[in-house]
Amino acid sequence: MTIAFTFPGQGSQGVGMGKALADAFPEAKAVFDEVDEALGQKLSDVMWAGPEETLTLTANAQPALMAVSLATMRVLEARGLDLAGSVSFVAGHSLGEYSALAAAGSLDIATAAKLLRVRGDAMQDAVPAGQGAMAALLGLEFDVAAEVAEAAAQGEVCQAANDNAPGQVVVSGHLAAVERAVEIAKARGARRAVMLPVSAPFHCSLMGPAADKMAEALANAEIRSPVVPLVANVLARPITDANEIRDRLVQQVTGTVRWRESITWLADNGVDTFIEVGTGKVLTGMVKRIAKEATGMAVNSPEDIDALMEKISG
Repeated sequence: MTIAFTFPGQGSQGVGMGKALADAFPEAKAVFDEVDEALGQKLSDVMWAGPEETLTLTANAQPALMAVSLATMRVLEARGLDLAGSVSFVAGHSLGEYSALAAAGSLDIATAAKLLRVRGDAMQDAVPAGQGAMAALLGLEFDVAAEVAEAAAQGEVCQAANDNAPGQVVVSGHLAAVERAVEIAKARGARRAVMLPVSAPFHCSLMGPAADKMAEALANAEIRSPVVPLVANVLARPITDANEIRDRLVQQVTGTVRWRESITWLADNGVDTFIEVGTGKVLTGMVKRIAKEATGMAVNSPEDIDALMEKISG
Protein backbone atom coordinates (compact mmCIF):
# COMPACT_ATOMS: atom_id res chain seq x y z
CA MET A 1 0.00 0.00 0.00
CA THR A 2 1.46 3.35 -1.13
CA ILE A 3 -0.38 6.30 0.39
CA ALA A 4 -0.88 9.95 -0.54
CA PHE A 5 -2.64 12.35 1.83
CA THR A 6 -4.81 14.97 0.11
CA PHE A 7 -6.27 18.13 1.64
CA PRO A 8 -9.54 19.78 0.53
CA GLY A 9 -10.09 23.28 -0.79
CA GLN A 10 -12.81 25.90 -0.71
CA GLY A 11 -16.32 24.57 -1.16
CA SER A 12 -15.85 21.73 1.33
CA GLN A 13 -16.69 23.93 4.34
CA GLY A 14 -19.88 23.56 6.37
CA VAL A 15 -21.15 24.78 9.74
CA GLY A 16 -20.21 22.28 12.44
CA MET A 17 -17.04 21.09 10.74
CA GLY A 18 -14.40 19.92 13.18
CA LYS A 19 -16.70 20.10 16.23
CA ALA A 20 -16.80 16.33 16.82
CA LEU A 21 -12.99 16.22 16.65
CA ALA A 22 -12.61 19.11 19.11
CA ASP A 23 -15.07 17.50 21.52
CA ALA A 24 -13.40 14.08 21.33
CA PHE A 25 -9.69 14.94 21.23
CA PRO A 26 -7.73 17.58 23.16
CA GLU A 27 -5.08 17.56 20.38
CA ALA A 28 -7.74 18.73 17.92
CA LYS A 29 -9.12 21.38 20.29
CA ALA A 30 -5.58 22.73 20.70
CA VAL A 31 -5.30 23.29 16.93
CA PHE A 32 -8.55 25.28 16.79
CA ASP A 33 -7.36 27.35 19.79
CA GLU A 34 -4.04 27.98 18.05
CA VAL A 35 -5.74 29.18 14.86
CA ASP A 36 -8.10 31.43 16.86
CA GLU A 37 -5.11 32.97 18.63
CA ALA A 38 -3.09 33.42 15.42
CA LEU A 39 -5.98 35.26 13.74
CA GLY A 40 -7.09 37.20 16.81
CA GLN A 41 -10.62 35.94 16.14
CA LYS A 42 -12.84 33.15 17.46
CA LEU A 43 -12.98 31.50 14.06
CA SER A 44 -13.93 28.25 15.80
CA ASP A 45 -17.22 29.86 16.93
CA VAL A 46 -18.05 30.69 13.30
CA MET A 47 -17.08 27.17 12.21
CA TRP A 48 -19.28 25.48 14.78
CA ALA A 49 -22.23 27.88 15.09
CA GLY A 50 -22.25 29.82 11.82
CA PRO A 51 -23.82 31.74 10.30
CA GLU A 52 -22.98 29.90 7.10
CA GLU A 53 -22.58 33.09 5.05
CA THR A 54 -19.86 34.25 7.46
CA LEU A 55 -18.05 30.92 7.32
CA THR A 56 -18.27 30.91 3.51
CA LEU A 57 -16.43 34.25 3.24
CA THR A 58 -13.12 33.46 1.55
CA ALA A 59 -11.06 34.98 4.36
CA ASN A 60 -12.78 32.67 6.90
CA ALA A 61 -13.28 29.50 4.84
CA GLN A 62 -9.61 29.19 3.90
CA PRO A 63 -8.06 29.12 7.42
CA ALA A 64 -11.08 27.18 8.73
CA LEU A 65 -10.58 24.33 6.27
CA MET A 66 -6.87 24.22 7.09
CA ALA A 67 -7.70 24.10 10.82
CA VAL A 68 -9.89 21.01 10.43
CA SER A 69 -7.28 19.24 8.31
CA LEU A 70 -4.51 19.96 10.81
CA ALA A 71 -6.70 19.05 13.79
CA THR A 72 -7.26 15.69 12.09
CA MET A 73 -3.52 15.32 11.50
CA ARG A 74 -2.66 16.06 15.13
CA VAL A 75 -5.09 13.40 16.32
CA LEU A 76 -3.62 10.88 13.88
CA GLU A 77 -0.13 11.72 15.10
CA ALA A 78 -1.21 11.34 18.72
CA ARG A 79 -2.51 7.88 17.77
CA GLY A 80 0.91 6.93 16.40
CA LEU A 81 0.89 8.08 12.77
CA ASP A 82 4.37 8.87 11.46
CA LEU A 83 3.73 10.87 8.29
CA ALA A 84 7.21 10.40 6.83
CA GLY A 85 7.12 6.68 7.61
CA SER A 86 3.61 5.97 6.34
CA VAL A 87 2.86 8.45 3.56
CA SER A 88 4.75 8.92 0.28
CA PHE A 89 3.29 12.24 -0.92
CA VAL A 90 0.98 15.07 0.12
CA ALA A 91 -1.16 17.27 -2.14
CA GLY A 92 -3.81 19.90 -1.53
CA HIS A 93 -6.50 21.43 -3.73
CA SER A 94 -5.83 25.18 -3.99
CA LEU A 95 -5.82 26.43 -0.35
CA GLY A 96 -5.41 22.77 0.63
CA GLU A 97 -1.80 23.08 -0.51
CA TYR A 98 -1.18 25.14 2.65
CA SER A 99 -2.80 22.41 4.75
CA ALA A 100 -0.60 19.81 3.04
CA LEU A 101 2.52 21.86 3.77
CA ALA A 102 1.55 22.35 7.40
CA ALA A 103 0.85 18.62 7.74
CA ALA A 104 4.31 17.88 6.31
CA GLY A 105 6.08 20.29 8.65
CA SER A 106 6.87 22.92 6.02
CA LEU A 107 4.68 25.56 7.70
CA ASP A 108 3.62 25.82 11.32
CA ILE A 109 -0.11 26.07 11.97
CA ALA A 110 -0.14 29.73 13.04
CA THR A 111 1.86 30.74 9.95
CA ALA A 112 -0.47 28.78 7.66
CA ALA A 113 -3.53 30.42 9.28
CA LYS A 114 -2.10 33.93 8.87
CA LEU A 115 -1.04 33.29 5.27
CA LEU A 116 -4.49 31.95 4.41
CA ARG A 117 -6.16 34.99 5.96
CA VAL A 118 -3.95 37.24 3.81
CA ARG A 119 -4.65 35.03 0.79
CA GLY A 120 -8.41 35.06 1.33
CA ASP A 121 -8.53 38.84 1.80
CA ALA A 122 -6.23 39.45 -1.17
CA MET A 123 -8.22 37.18 -3.49
CA GLN A 124 -11.47 38.84 -2.43
CA ASP A 125 -10.06 42.35 -2.90
CA ALA A 126 -8.35 41.70 -6.26
CA VAL A 127 -11.54 42.15 -8.30
CA PRO A 128 -14.48 44.41 -7.39
CA ALA A 129 -17.63 42.49 -6.46
CA GLY A 130 -19.75 41.57 -9.45
CA GLN A 131 -16.99 41.98 -12.05
CA GLY A 132 -15.63 38.43 -11.95
CA ALA A 133 -17.16 34.95 -12.07
CA MET A 134 -16.44 31.24 -12.34
CA ALA A 135 -18.36 28.47 -14.10
CA ALA A 136 -18.16 24.67 -14.11
CA LEU A 137 -18.07 23.04 -17.54
CA LEU A 138 -19.10 19.39 -17.17
CA GLY A 139 -18.66 16.78 -19.85
CA LEU A 140 -15.86 18.55 -21.75
CA GLU A 141 -12.24 17.41 -21.60
CA PHE A 142 -9.65 19.94 -20.50
CA ASP A 143 -8.32 20.82 -23.97
CA VAL A 144 -11.82 21.56 -25.25
CA ALA A 145 -12.68 23.59 -22.13
CA ALA A 146 -9.50 25.64 -22.59
CA GLU A 147 -10.53 26.32 -26.22
CA VAL A 148 -13.99 27.39 -24.99
CA ALA A 149 -12.40 29.80 -22.49
CA GLU A 150 -10.16 31.28 -25.20
CA ALA A 151 -13.09 31.74 -27.57
CA ALA A 152 -15.17 33.37 -24.83
CA ALA A 153 -12.51 35.88 -23.77
CA GLN A 154 -13.03 38.37 -26.65
CA GLY A 155 -10.55 40.85 -25.18
CA GLU A 156 -11.50 40.07 -21.57
CA VAL A 157 -10.10 37.39 -19.25
CA CYS A 158 -11.49 33.85 -19.36
CA GLN A 159 -9.17 31.01 -18.43
CA ALA A 160 -9.29 27.38 -17.34
CA ALA A 161 -8.87 27.67 -13.57
CA ASN A 162 -9.39 24.14 -12.23
CA ASP A 163 -8.75 20.89 -14.07
CA ASN A 164 -10.49 18.82 -11.42
CA ALA A 165 -11.28 15.47 -13.04
CA PRO A 166 -12.09 14.06 -16.47
CA GLY A 167 -14.95 16.15 -17.83
CA GLN A 168 -14.92 18.57 -14.88
CA VAL A 169 -13.23 21.88 -15.63
CA VAL A 170 -13.84 25.28 -14.01
CA VAL A 171 -13.26 28.51 -15.94
CA SER A 172 -12.65 31.89 -14.35
CA GLY A 173 -12.49 35.52 -15.45
CA HIS A 174 -14.60 38.57 -16.22
CA LEU A 175 -18.32 38.02 -15.66
CA ALA A 176 -19.42 38.59 -19.26
CA ALA A 177 -16.64 36.38 -20.62
CA VAL A 178 -17.51 33.53 -18.27
CA GLU A 179 -21.18 33.86 -19.22
CA ARG A 180 -20.13 33.58 -22.88
CA ALA A 181 -18.07 30.49 -21.99
CA VAL A 182 -21.19 28.81 -20.56
CA GLU A 183 -23.08 29.33 -23.82
CA ILE A 184 -20.15 28.26 -26.02
CA ALA A 185 -19.61 25.15 -23.85
CA LYS A 186 -23.24 24.13 -24.29
CA ALA A 187 -22.85 24.53 -28.05
CA ARG A 188 -19.69 22.41 -27.92
CA GLY A 189 -21.60 19.56 -26.26
CA ALA A 190 -21.07 20.13 -22.55
CA ARG A 191 -23.35 17.97 -20.42
CA ARG A 192 -23.85 20.94 -18.09
CA ALA A 193 -22.35 24.41 -17.90
CA VAL A 194 -23.28 26.39 -14.79
CA MET A 195 -22.20 29.59 -13.07
CA LEU A 196 -20.74 28.94 -9.62
CA PRO A 197 -21.75 30.79 -6.43
CA VAL A 198 -18.28 32.19 -5.70
CA SER A 199 -17.26 35.63 -4.54
CA ALA A 200 -14.30 36.18 -6.88
CA PRO A 201 -12.69 34.77 -10.07
CA PHE A 202 -9.99 32.58 -8.53
CA HIS A 203 -7.00 31.07 -10.37
CA CYS A 204 -6.90 33.41 -13.35
CA SER A 205 -4.82 36.45 -14.32
CA LEU A 206 -7.33 38.82 -12.64
CA MET A 207 -5.84 37.55 -9.36
CA GLY A 208 -2.53 39.29 -10.17
CA PRO A 209 -2.86 41.83 -7.31
CA ALA A 210 -3.48 38.93 -4.90
CA ALA A 211 -0.40 37.11 -6.19
CA ASP A 212 1.67 40.25 -5.48
CA LYS A 213 0.35 40.38 -1.90
CA MET A 214 1.07 36.69 -1.40
CA ALA A 215 4.61 37.12 -2.75
CA GLU A 216 5.17 39.74 -0.07
CA ALA A 217 3.59 37.65 2.70
CA LEU A 218 5.43 34.45 1.70
CA ALA A 219 8.77 36.27 1.45
CA ASN A 220 8.52 36.96 5.21
CA ALA A 221 7.19 33.51 6.19
CA GLU A 222 9.37 30.71 7.50
CA ILE A 223 9.07 27.77 5.11
CA ARG A 224 10.95 24.51 5.66
CA SER A 225 11.38 21.53 3.37
CA PRO A 226 8.42 19.15 3.89
CA VAL A 227 9.13 15.72 5.40
CA VAL A 228 7.39 14.15 2.37
CA PRO A 229 7.22 15.67 -1.14
CA LEU A 230 4.37 18.01 -2.06
CA VAL A 231 2.76 17.48 -5.47
CA ALA A 232 2.27 21.12 -6.42
CA ASN A 233 -0.95 22.39 -8.03
CA VAL A 234 0.78 24.39 -10.76
CA LEU A 235 3.23 21.63 -11.73
CA ALA A 236 1.41 18.35 -11.07
CA ARG A 237 4.85 17.16 -9.96
CA PRO A 238 6.51 16.75 -6.53
CA ILE A 239 8.69 19.45 -4.98
CA THR A 240 10.60 19.62 -1.69
CA ASP A 241 12.77 22.76 -1.93
CA ALA A 242 11.50 25.51 0.41
CA ASN A 243 12.29 28.33 -2.01
CA GLU A 244 10.53 26.58 -4.87
CA ILE A 245 7.52 25.98 -2.62
CA ARG A 246 7.41 29.73 -1.94
CA ASP A 247 7.49 30.52 -5.68
CA ARG A 248 4.87 27.92 -6.58
CA LEU A 249 2.47 29.18 -3.90
CA VAL A 250 2.65 32.63 -5.52
CA GLN A 251 2.10 31.19 -9.01
CA GLN A 252 -0.82 29.14 -7.70
CA VAL A 253 -2.92 32.29 -7.06
CA THR A 254 -3.23 33.00 -10.80
CA GLY A 255 -2.38 29.53 -12.15
CA THR A 256 -4.51 26.54 -13.05
CA VAL A 257 -5.10 23.96 -10.31
CA ARG A 258 -3.89 20.87 -12.18
CA TRP A 259 -5.63 18.36 -9.94
CA ARG A 260 -6.46 15.71 -12.55
CA GLU A 261 -2.83 15.65 -13.66
CA SER A 262 -1.60 15.60 -10.05
CA ILE A 263 -3.67 12.54 -9.14
CA THR A 264 -2.74 10.87 -12.44
CA TRP A 265 0.96 11.45 -11.71
CA LEU A 266 0.59 9.99 -8.22
CA ALA A 267 -1.25 6.92 -9.49
CA ASP A 268 1.31 6.44 -12.28
CA ASN A 269 4.06 6.60 -9.66
CA GLY A 270 2.72 3.85 -7.44
CA VAL A 271 0.18 5.54 -5.16
CA ASP A 272 -2.78 3.20 -4.75
CA THR A 273 -4.42 4.72 -1.65
CA PHE A 274 -5.60 8.33 -1.38
CA ILE A 275 -6.60 9.61 2.07
CA GLU A 276 -8.55 12.91 2.15
CA VAL A 277 -7.75 14.63 5.46
CA GLY A 278 -10.21 17.25 6.68
CA THR A 279 -13.76 18.20 5.76
CA GLY A 280 -16.00 16.52 3.20
CA LYS A 281 -15.39 13.95 0.46
CA VAL A 282 -14.99 16.12 -2.64
CA LEU A 283 -11.42 14.99 -3.40
CA THR A 284 -12.27 11.33 -2.75
CA GLY A 285 -14.99 11.60 -5.39
CA MET A 286 -12.52 13.13 -7.85
CA VAL A 287 -9.97 10.36 -7.22
CA LYS A 288 -12.60 7.74 -8.14
CA ARG A 289 -13.01 9.43 -11.51
CA ILE A 290 -9.29 9.99 -12.17
CA ALA A 291 -7.57 6.86 -10.79
CA LYS A 292 -10.21 4.17 -11.04
CA GLU A 293 -7.97 1.39 -9.68
CA ALA A 294 -7.02 3.36 -6.55
CA THR A 295 -8.68 3.27 -3.15
CA GLY A 296 -10.02 6.55 -1.73
CA MET A 297 -10.98 7.30 1.86
CA ALA A 298 -12.09 10.51 3.59
CA VAL A 299 -11.03 11.03 7.22
CA ASN A 300 -13.04 13.67 9.03
CA SER A 301 -14.64 12.05 12.09
CA PRO A 302 -13.44 10.15 15.17
CA GLU A 303 -14.69 6.91 13.56
CA ASP A 304 -12.75 7.63 10.36
CA ILE A 305 -9.58 8.14 12.39
CA ASP A 306 -9.99 4.71 14.02
CA ALA A 307 -10.58 3.12 10.61
CA LEU A 308 -7.50 4.77 9.07
CA MET A 309 -5.17 3.83 11.91
CA GLU A 310 -6.39 0.24 11.65
CA LYS A 311 -5.77 0.30 7.89
CA ILE A 312 -2.24 1.71 8.22
CA SER A 313 -1.15 -0.46 11.14
CA GLY A 314 -2.82 -3.54 9.69
